[in-house]
Amino acid sequence: MSFRIDPRLPLTGEVRRILGEEIGKALAHLAAAHDRPEPALHKCRKRLKSARALLRLVHSGNETFCQTENQCYRQVAALLAGPREATALVETIDRLAAAFPEHVAGGGLDSVRDRLIARQHEMHAGAGLDAAVGAATAACEEGLVRIERLLLPDLPEHAADVLADGARKTLRRARKALDRAGSRGEAEDFHDLRKAAKTHSMHLSLLGRLWPTPIKVRRKAVDELGEKLGELHDVFVMRALLEADDEPLGDAQDTKLLGKLLKRSEKSLKKACLAGAADLFGDNPKRSTKKLARNARDDLAGPAPQEETGVPVG
Repeated sequence: MSFRIDPRLPLTGEVRRILGEEIGKALAHLAAAHDRPEPALHKCRKRLKSARALLRLVHSGNETFCQTENQCYRQVAALLAGPREATALVETIDRLAAAFPEHVAGGGLDSVRDRLIARQHEMHAGAGLDAAVGAATAACEEGLVRIERLLLPDLPEHAADVLADGARKTLRRARKALDRAGSRGEAEDFHDLRKAAKTHSMHLSLLGRLWPTPIKVRRKAVDELGEKLGELHDVFVMRALLEADDEPLGDAQDTKLLGKLLKRSEKSLKKACLAGAADLFGDNPKRSTKKLARNARDDLAGPAPQEETGVPVG
């Protein structure tokens, strides 16, 4: 089955199906986390983000259920954030080394990287990880049971309004975050923009051909923006560690080069992210989502798919 809402089927059933698949896959990754923590935790968090994006898309159709479940999976993702962040910081050092080879040729980042590797190993071992995985597993298993309680509007015109409303709210969120990032440029502004861009990317997948613009071109642009915003987020996290009073990355002498490269990388990434986000989210969200609603109504009112009728669909 696919991560896409079939507009010719009842919305309740489609959302239950996709939500169950995503949480089921998250549980499978949690089961693998003890043997292979790095890839398993990363994949699990991606599934949780997909589930939360789906809940955001249909939020107006059942606000109580969607808000409660979204909060649940946000807490589960937070349990696993530390180990994943530890890996991301090692990857950030490696990206800096690749971007500025002439500056690191003398091994100026080696001591910092060694400390981050040690921190990563500590995060991925011991009782702390076991406890986090256990709590996350229990929460996801309980969430699977609750899926059957979900009820959404299934009448074509009402289901179309629910989908359009969810997509529009995410676009508005992205637009507001873009405005704040452009005017203030704080880490939290770019983090909000990143979350909105990731959610919008998943909405494009969920809505498929209902989206009124060339879907493949837009999805590629959104995914590229999300990657850059992710790299920028890791730079912000690294800078916070660099400025911490307990000097977890080393003393001023060991981290002087790192601070210099982080500033250069941050400046470049901010510029690229603002330009990419302006192209994607600069328009009024109502423009796209009005057509989305019309497309959804047309498809929801159309013939049932082949597997429902047994008659080939032309």
